[in-house]
Amino acid sequence: MKEQVLEQKYKKWIILLSVAIPLVVALLFGVNLRKLGYDVQPLTFLPPIYATVNGITAVVLILAVLAIKNGNRKLHENLMKTAIGCSIVFLGMYVAYHMTSDSTKFGGEGIIKYVYYFILFTHIVLSIVIIPLVLTTYVRALAQVFDKHKKIAKITFPIWLYVAVTGVVVYLMISPYYV
Repeated sequence: MKEQVLEQKYKKWIILLSVAIPLVVALLFGVNLRKLGYDVQPLTFLPPIYATVNGITAVVLILAVLAIKNGNRKLHENLMKTAIGCSIVFLGMYVAYHMTSDSTKFGGEGIIKYVYYFILFTHIVLSIVIIPLVLTTYVRALAQVFDKHKKIAKITFPIWLYVAVTGVVVYLMISPYYV
């Protein structure tokens, strides 16, 4: 019963954050402080850093799965908190970069262009989908409803891993075109 109350308590927050985060990111993505007349330096050093954070997130996710498969719940919990923290840090840097720098156009041609846009599109869509999945998975662990946690984690993990890995791939594919 206590677990159901905890899940219901956080359900509104999960919905709110799952809608608000993509909307705020989309809005801020379209705001360039320099074009609005603010004297800010472009944060052009951030893309390799936030791509690295995505890579770290992928490694941490894999380590977290290995930890729980080996029965180390506390290590798993700490690694998952680290993965969530990395995702938040990534998001902050991503938004800061796009608010201070011009967007970079992908310059590849031919089939590689379609591959890039396919990866980018799936990365963006799944980065939105993953928000409520991560939050729900986390809340179920907090509520100690581990059967439900495990069930949704089997969906959350591969999607989150895909988003983290494709974040690195997108960076590597577009990095030659940064000015």
